[in-house]
Amino acid sequence: MIKNKVVVVGSANIDLVVKTSRLPGRGETMLGGDFSMFCGGKGANQAVAAARFGSDVRFVGKVGSDIFGTKVLDNFNKSGMNTDYLLVDHKCHTGIALITVDNGGENSIVVAPGANGALQAADIDAAQSVFDDAAFILMQLEIPLDTLEHVLAIANARGVPVILNPAPATINLSPALLSKLYALTPNETEAAMISGVRVEDIDDAKRAAIKINEMGVKLVVITLGDKGVVCYDGTDFIAVPSLKVDAIDTTAAGDTFNGVFAAALAEGRGLHEALRISNAAAAISVTRLGAQSSAPYRSEIEAF
Repeated sequence: MIKNKVVVVGSANIDLVVKTSRLPGRGETMLGGDFSMFCGGKGANQAVAAARFGSDVRFVGKVGSDIFGTKVLDNFNKSGMNTDYLLVDHKCHTGIALITVDNGGENSIVVAPGANGALQAADIDAAQSVFDDAAFILMQLEIPLDTLEHVLAIANARGVPVILNPAPATINLSPALLSKLYALTPNETEAAMISGVRVEDIDDAKRAAIKINEMGVKLVVITLGDKGVVCYDGTDFIAVPSLKVDAIDTTAAGDTFNGVFAAALAEGRGLHEALRISNAAAAISVTRLGAQSSAPYRSEIEAF
């Protein structure tokens, strides 16, 4: 194992963001405000967050042969990330996310997966060397589920722990899949879908964490936005309170948390410390507009 090496397998998108006074209702057309374009995608967001914290990050994913794919590659290079395993698919467009953000920082997102949906097991087999000596593998649910399961099988065979951020929310996670994970990191909505327990507060989150742990997950980390974070390892709970900030955009706050969490664990931080660090990173991110652009650097987290 190489201390600090994190392999992120997942999605890379371009985010098209419109600011509005409020999120539109069903069937409603409304005039918005400023428009911005950012590099996004849960996998790419998490990879950049981990890299900015100081991890040796390798990203495995796929983009289209279009201007958006070129923008993703350029941004990775600027972040100092290894791009040897970023594949180009000439038959698909790069993933696109349409994001509306209101004045309170809440958002509504629709994703067109594009090339992300074309990342196949054969692509993973061709890139197997990337997993050599990895400290952690971090994944999400914006790539095909059978590809994710293939990565899990490789990781388990090599003894590399896997952190799965089960987003966007899905209920198609089998006990067999969950039992192969080192950690699962849902938000309250995802935790409720997986556990069947409605999550509205800390006590609800603890009940959901117990249920998910009983389903086979060794470590359950539930992020609760302004209510903080609840972690359960099958024996003990760790609760990390939220940090009060003026939020302007919650896009990618969870991705920042996950990327920094994996990075902190990879460099040998204890669980409680890793949770505190990643919680602080997520708090900083919501004070900024955009996805990857909002991820803080290590020095900023330490100062905060």
